[in-house]
Amino acid sequence: MDNRLMDALKALDVSTLSHGEWISVGMALKQEGYPVEVWDDWSRNDRRYHPGECERRWNSFGGAANPVKAGTIIEMARQRGWSPWQGGDGVMGWTDVIESDGSEPDAAPRRKAGEDLILYLQTLFEPDEHVGYVCEAAQREDGGWRPASAGYYDRTAGELIADLRRHPDDIGAVLGDWNKEAGAWIRFNPLDGGGVRNDNVTRFSYALVESDSMSTDEQITLYRRLELPIAALVSSAGKSVHAIVKVDAPDRQEYDRRVMQLYDVLERHGAKVDKQNKNPSRLSRLPGATRNGKVQKLLGVNLGRRSWADWLDYMEGESDELPDIIPVSSVFDNPPPLPEELICGVLRRGHKMLISGDSKSGKSFLLMELAICIAEGREWLGFKCRKGRVLYVNFEIDPASAIHRILDIYHRMDLPSRHLDDLLIWNLRGKVMDLEKLTPKLIRRVGDMGLDAIIVDPIYKVITGDENNASEMGQFCNYFDKIAADTGCAVIYCHHHSKGAQGAKKAMDRASGSGVFARDPDAQLDVTELVLSENEYNRITPAAGARPFRLSCTLREFANPGPVNLWFSWPIHFVDRENLNDTPEEGSPMGNLAMSGKRSGTDESRREALDMAFEALSIEPPVTIKAVAEYLDLSTDTVKNYVDKNSEDYYRKNGCIFRKCEE
Repeated sequence: MDNRLMDALKALDVSTLSHGEWISVGMALKQEGYPVEVWDDWSRNDRRYHPGECERRWNSFGGAANPVKAGTIIEMARQRGWSPWQGGDGVMGWTDVIESDGSEPDAAPRRKAGEDLILYLQTLFEPDEHVGYVCEAAQREDGGWRPASAGYYDRTAGELIADLRRHPDDIGAVLGDWNKEAGAWIRFNPLDGGGVRNDNVTRFSYALVESDSMSTDEQITLYRRLELPIAALVSSAGKSVHAIVKVDAPDRQEYDRRVMQLYDVLERHGAKVDKQNKNPSRLSRLPGATRNGKVQKLLGVNLGRRSWADWLDYMEGESDELPDIIPVSSVFDNPPPLPEELICGVLRRGHKMLISGDSKSGKSFLLMELAICIAEGREWLGFKCRKGRVLYVNFEIDPASAIHRILDIYHRMDLPSRHLDDLLIWNLRGKVMDLEKLTPKLIRRVGDMGLDAIIVDPIYKVITGDENNASEMGQFCNYFDKIAADTGCAVIYCHHHSKGAQGAKKAMDRASGSGVFARDPDAQLDVTELVLSENEYNRITPAAGARPFRLSCTLREFANPGPVNLWFSWPIHFVDRENLNDTPEEGSPMGNLAMSGKRSGTDESRREALDMAFEALSIEPPVTIKAVAEYLDLSTDTVKNYVDKNSEDYYRKNGCIFRKCEE
């Protein structure tokens, strides 16, 4: 068993955890290969414990695209004051002092060599990722040693960890024997199992920092002062330490830029860094192996700042993460890949979407339906959703009511609940803070949850500043950018309409407050109620009490798909493809006619609508079909039909409308 994980679990008081946190602990333990008895024994310390419940829940875990892992338990314990280096296990924190480099006995009991390597592998690799390592060495002309081969790269971290747990005292039994004068090496970025070249690297997460021109004490002091985001710190059993630094690059090009930026910052602070270590497939010292009678010790993991972005923020101007200015020619033949589409034709992963609508128009139900469709990989209002993991952040609804709504929606949508583990809810009603304070807490909480989307409902609860002030709302929306950038998730949020009728406005201008809300999101979806006469309503309504709406899309990344007509029949929305196409929106000219009692679709209403639009637009002739269509919020084909139905008074020619009496 991983002593570090078990120590973290012991530090967690189960009686203080929420039900969701308790479930997450169980999921993480199962994912890491522990038996259900570990979870059950720990859970017995809570008065809410029921015999058999752990086993029943345990059997339902599994199959998630992005499973909960050990890091969740570690982070929970850290939040409650636990330190991973409590207990004198020989691993160093930033406040410790290095008094030897392996030549003297340890002051505290040390872990076995295999346990050092297990911790290293668990920190840097996922269980199914391939690890490269080299045990063969050849002597150089200067008497030093170098790797003599490409080594091994066909075993996964999970396989190595399993073998090391069986042989914690003898890593040679797992990796093979190495030259005790030369030591052994390991690659710190995962490989594809097909080789050890840079092209075989599958994740560009870490960079090697090493300096032979400074003492080990000087190196560690500098790294500590700069709060360097170190994933693992390893003694070389020589005159340097190897810092495996988190650079979290999405691709090779960004990796190279960040590594050089890292080296530049270190050199400006007095460190002469070995720049030959810049390649992502580079070898570093393998923890637990011996070299000239000294151990290549694992001195610590997860030291300093938690991420590359967090470190850059901390440096406050020492370096920035702004991208380089590049010529388009450098990417013309090999453009970067686009993020995955989460809602096909509407929203990509890592982008932002706003849903606006009238109060009580069912926006929360709409967002819950979307969350369920993403978690289950189903269509939402006719748009295909890629299967993903989604967090619904609820600021407005009573927690129990929110859960019941989700269950009601599942039932009414007639969906099998196969992926409930991929639908998470964070109930914050009564615990609301502004978005500036919430953002770092949210990013920290979801860091290792493997989310694809975060839904924030609604934003008026967390608005920072005056919603009518463009500058303040621009800053407010920047927090959504930070959430999207730091988590890689699509961020989806909703806002209410401004006061008054909305039908006469463009869909993108209906959200309350500054126009920033229209310009900022990558996708804006607006929901506006439609107007039906009583006779029409009774003729086409699908259910008593159902309300008709129109969903209009304004998209940055995709062509607008056109309006989608909906009915909201509690608790779900569903698409109407036949009956509502010509139904006017509330507040539009046609809607106002309908409200006055003239049923839309009659010859009288068509003529009156055409007269009204022509009079309004004839101030600046000619009156185009397109302008009339926009004024009445109808399609151009419908306007043409209106003209043809009133051919005694109107005719159309070359895209314009003319009155016959004015010829």
